Amino acid sequence: MAAGREEVEIVKPRSDKREYRRVVLENSLEVLLISDPDTDKCAASMDVGVGFFSDPEGLDGLAHFLEHMLFYASEKYQVEDGYSKFITEHGGNTNAFTAPKHTNYYFDVNVDSFGEALDRFAQFFIKPLISPDATVREIKAVHSENQKNLLRDHWRMDQLQRHISEESHSYHKFGTGNWDTLETRPRAKGIDITNELIQFYKENYSANLMHLVVYSKENLDEIYCLVKDKFQEILNTDKSRSCFPGQPCSSEHLQILVKAVPIKQGHKLRVIWPVTPEIRHYKEGPCRYLGHLIGHQGEGSLFHVLKTLGWATSLFAGEWESCWEFAFFMVKIDLTDAGHEHVQDIVGLLFKYISLLKQSGVCKWIFDELSALCETEFHYQDKIPPIDYVVGVASDMEIYPPEDWIVGSSLPYEFNPGTIQMVLDEFSPDNVRIFWESKSFEGSTDMVEPWYGTAYSMVRVSASTIQEWISSSPDESLRLPGPNVFIPTDLSLKISEEKINLPVLLRKSSYSTLWFKADTVFSTPKAYVEIDFSCPHANNSSEAAVLTDLFTQLLMDYLNEFAYFARVAGLYYSVHHTNTGFQVTVAGYSHKLRILLEKVIEKIATFEVRPERFAVIKEVVTKDYQNLKFQQPHEQAMYYCLLILQDNTWPWTEQLEVLPSIRGEDLANFFPLMLSRTLLEFYIAGNIERGKAESIVQHIENILFHGPQPICQPLYPSQHLTNRIVKLGTGLSHFYCSEGLNPSDGNSALVHYIQVHRDDIVMNVKLQLFDLIAKQAAFHQLRSVEQLGYITVLMQRNDYGIHGLQFLIQSTVKGPGNIDLRVEEFLKMFGSKLSQMTNEDFKSNVNALIDMKLEKHKNLWEECAFYWKEISDGTQKFDRRETEVAALRQLTQQELLDFFNEYVKVGAARKKTLSIRVYGSLHASEYTTDKNQPPQPSSIQIKDIFSFRRSQPLHGSFKGAYSQVKL
Repeated sequence: MAAGREEVEIVKPRSDKREYRRVVLENSLEVLLISDPDTDKCAASMDVGVGFFSDPEGLDGLAHFLEHMLFYASEKYQVEDGYSKFITEHGGNTNAFTAPKHTNYYFDVNVDSFGEALDRFAQFFIKPLISPDATVREIKAVHSENQKNLLRDHWRMDQLQRHISEESHSYHKFGTGNWDTLETRPRAKGIDITNELIQFYKENYSANLMHLVVYSKENLDEIYCLVKDKFQEILNTDKSRSCFPGQPCSSEHLQILVKAVPIKQGHKLRVIWPVTPEIRHYKEGPCRYLGHLIGHQGEGSLFHVLKTLGWATSLFAGEWESCWEFAFFMVKIDLTDAGHEHVQDIVGLLFKYISLLKQSGVCKWIFDELSALCETEFHYQDKIPPIDYVVGVASDMEIYPPEDWIVGSSLPYEFNPGTIQMVLDEFSPDNVRIFWESKSFEGSTDMVEPWYGTAYSMVRVSASTIQEWISSSPDESLRLPGPNVFIPTDLSLKISEEKINLPVLLRKSSYSTLWFKADTVFSTPKAYVEIDFSCPHANNSSEAAVLTDLFTQLLMDYLNEFAYFARVAGLYYSVHHTNTGFQVTVAGYSHKLRILLEKVIEKIATFEVRPERFAVIKEVVTKDYQNLKFQQPHEQAMYYCLLILQDNTWPWTEQLEVLPSIRGEDLANFFPLMLSRTLLEFYIAGNIERGKAESIVQHIENILFHGPQPICQPLYPSQHLTNRIVKLGTGLSHFYCSEGLNPSDGNSALVHYIQVHRDDIVMNVKLQLFDLIAKQAAFHQLRSVEQLGYITVLMQRNDYGIHGLQFLIQSTVKGPGNIDLRVEEFLKMFGSKLSQMTNEDFKSNVNALIDMKLEKHKNLWEECAFYWKEISDGTQKFDRRETEVAALRQLTQQELLDFFNEYVKVGAARKKTLSIRVYGSLHASEYTTDKNQPPQPSSIQIKDIFSFRRSQPLHGSFKGAYSQVKL
């Protein structure tokens, strides 16, 4: 293929000001150049057209292993992990993933470092170094990654579906790999795994199988010169694209009912059909049309009927696991205990709905409505971070023709009832695979999936049997949805005369406060409303917390049929429990946002407990609490850390204990008490005028506070709620030991937390700069060199304005006590590196952090999340980024070193640490030893979380404190 440009008009959103160009280099590498003069970050993604379907026989996980190895070093840049270090120290992120048919590598970085970052990235695909030493170490990381997934139901059920397929088809493979597939078995056969990696790379990493997206601030010609210079050396071996013909499922894998035992409590039903891949008809959207109808949740829908019967709590329908050669369509249903007893009826009702679709024929008005919704969504889509954008586009480049690289399958506009009917006909009883998960199947299965150990059994289900299920299922009134009244028709922009750059306090009373910011940046017809209900009675005990949780979930449940239409039309809402009450969020197209918001408030004002729905929601909440013991050990460690540090929080074990005794009448009695004293805090932003924002608040106040019988009254001054964090003792090390909650999990975990300061601009930037400099060094030493575990990260922590650092590590190779020692050894080693850092490196890191802080918000939701955190934490530093940049410009290298020596260094005088150690089954003996070990001087073992918490002083709260902000 000749190098250069091939003029293609790439379809893009009307609101998209970026410029695009397709080029093909002399080595046949196909590239999409994206020029965005407004960007603060540059990004690139290389999608290589080979994935784990191409793993050699007997070397499961080799493609994934190779993906890991390419990050280590190259002939040009031989320092191990130098690429990742460069990216991190220049404000960027990098990662990769291995899919069945492709592998994607990606990064972003600050603008002024893009050229060198791109050069380092290109070496992945030119001359990587794959050394035997690094290979031996990185097998442990791949194995640790797999260990992390072994007890995750998502991974287990996905692999079970692969397992029950043709062994000769690539779909059957195990893609992650582990120590057995990449070390033990190859070594037993005399196979050198390093040579296998090199050979796999040479055979498959050919330029003609790659697609590159480069996103930069420069113009297209400049980007082209950069790309040509960096990537033209990638070798083109004219490798043919791998093809995987035939269907994964033969007749013996169809008409089956598989009963599987999950890890977590709950019952799920997956009904799956092999179908014609939508990619072959993406402009006609057959699976999108059918998924829209089968997955609908309005009145008359399959889900509405199942919900009314008390049998289901959620339903998803759509294409899943698709490629050019084959695809599956899945209907996934979360079942209640009652639904678990009626699975045959549920399958019967599903087929009844499918029969309804066949009888009704393909409806043009439904397709046209769906097409119009897709068009609005596409043309008014929010700008997203470049790193996410390039990954999505690069992954699509192999699938779609160049003109549709951006649009993909998101604009179905060709109405072809024959194509939709063809796919609908594939939803037949003789083509179905049914997977049914429940802990109740424990002890009654006779087979085990080999990679994850999932117990299952399988029986044949004939078409005549399914016909019996259809005939015996309830005679419910299933029907197609009506027209969607929430589709926005006014997409005009409300031009604000005043250019407000930061939120302003627009209104304040004893009932509420209103923060407001009109959209002056994004020019999008969307708005955002956040309402915090601060209710002193909502969280004053474990029982109150559970009742508030039940209320929020019931409210969401009541709103579902009405609000589902809004969600389809691009309007979203949520109601969730907080530690001071609950929050309501409504966001999306501004035209009909108020209709949805007023419906939510009306449902709150008229809330009543419906016994049949209360029983279902209580069951869901109970299982959610029961399943907390199956969290990964690092999640458990994070939870204990929060429980120790945050005042007025309750353990989930207490909440689980009170749940069985809670009745519907308890919630009915609690609800008016909860709302009896309330303070509302609003943040309204986007395409909305200040007068309209004030009228929204007045309307809600009238309903809640000013009716004939007011639901709410203002808070007394003494009732204003706070968020307070334990103030750890200076110069002390605290540690808490706990056994992992799941005895089947061998992983252990450590959170090593260093508490530093209460929100302060100068201290903030010192902490942030240290984190930026140390992050990659910690990853390299503790993950790449010592291979403690796949999850190894150093990060900042901010608990309601109390700032600190934390190391988070999950491991099977060492217990948490030993990992704690390795963290301290790292800090000792890193201290000397920090003291030897050149002034040039210091300035480079400062400039990188400044660039990161000056990065503009990509969309309205990013901006709202930033300002809402300032409001909800009570810090209200809306100009935080600018003031921190000013502080950074004044910071000296000695001040950073003094900060480290004073707050972070091992043995530092003002250091305050908390180590949370969760011991998995592989380190159970260490738990006993560490727990009974006499504490060292300046070391405090926390034996009882709540006694400790009560005994400690608390940091002052920003929330509920006296505010300097005046109207």
